[in-house]
Amino acid sequence: MMTNLFSTFDPATSINLSMNWVSAILGLNLIPSAFWALPNRFTLMVFNIFNKLHEEFKLLMGVKSKGMTLLSVTMFMFILINNMLGLLPYIFTSSSHLTFTMTMAIPMWLSIMMYGWFNQTSHMFAHLVPLGTPVMLMPFMVMIETISNLIRPGSLAVRLTANMIAGHLLMSLLGNSSVNYSEFSSFIIIIQMLLMLFETAVAVIQAYVFSILSTLYASEVNYENTQKSSMSFSSS
Repeated sequence: MMTNLFSTFDPATSINLSMNWVSAILGLNLIPSAFWALPNRFTLMVFNIFNKLHEEFKLLMGVKSKGMTLLSVTMFMFILINNMLGLLPYIFTSSSHLTFTMTMAIPMWLSIMMYGWFNQTSHMFAHLVPLGTPVMLMPFMVMIETISNLIRPGSLAVRLTANMIAGHLLMSLLGNSSVNYSEFSSFIIIIQMLLMLFETAVAVIQAYVFSILSTLYASEVNYENTQKSSMSFSSS
């Protein structure tokens, strides 16, 4: 029996043998390897999603940034699988915890910042002061841009966590209401079905938002490739 709504996110197994985070890699076992899987509609759909995301991320990162686009596509699929698994009953929702989201956001942001300051130092300093800023406002703009860069991993992690928690709390609240108000149970079930469809869309959108924002943050650092990509795109 739940003591409060947030108890739905509490671990259900013991500390010594915690099987909660196994759900984070459970979905990877459901995807067959391309070497063993026969060509079918599912693999065709997955490959089309991969190619579409690769083309979009490549447009942001540059032509020579295949490694970053591969990382972004992999991150998208990993977050999407965990968000979808969280919609199933009796499965631990790993993407609704800051431990899960911060583990992805902080190393991503830190690696981007280290690459930028070591390889694009002048560009990183120039990025702190936007073009056309008055001289009197330059110190304040440096402080604002520095703070905005520091809170980026937190905003990525909290955005994903808050959106996943909000939907699960609403579904738990409606589930408890269907027991207390049995005369409106059919109406509540219809609302829960619509909410489940909405949460499915939220799971896809949040995975896309996390990966696209990470790519945008990396594109600000990857200055040379983005300049070459924009020149080749304009010439074509």
